[in-house]
Amino acid sequence: MALLETDTIDNLKQKALRLLQEDADKIEKLIAIQMENLTTRQCPLYEEVLDTQMYGFSRAVDFAVRAGLVEEGAGKLLVSQLERNLALLYEALDQKKE
Repeated sequence: MALLETDTIDNLKQKALRLLQEDADKIEKLIAIQMENLTTRQCPLYEEVLDTQMYGFSRAVDFAVRAGLVEEGAGKLLVSQLERNLALLYEALDQKKE
């Protein structure tokens, strides 16, 4: 019985990490779209959506870590990669303003 429970827990952990990665990929696509469209006017609403997505994602990662479904290091890596890309976007937008 313990083996079955271990397999189930491992499957849940893999699924949680996969779902978080899928969410991260969606946010990455939003960032990429905005980066491609820097020649169009800056849209504060779009920036707000990205910020909201990032906040929601970081909360989901925090929950998964606290629930023991994702290792803390893996969760931090997912969030930091997205934060880095978002920072690059904002840096590019600031340069566009100048």
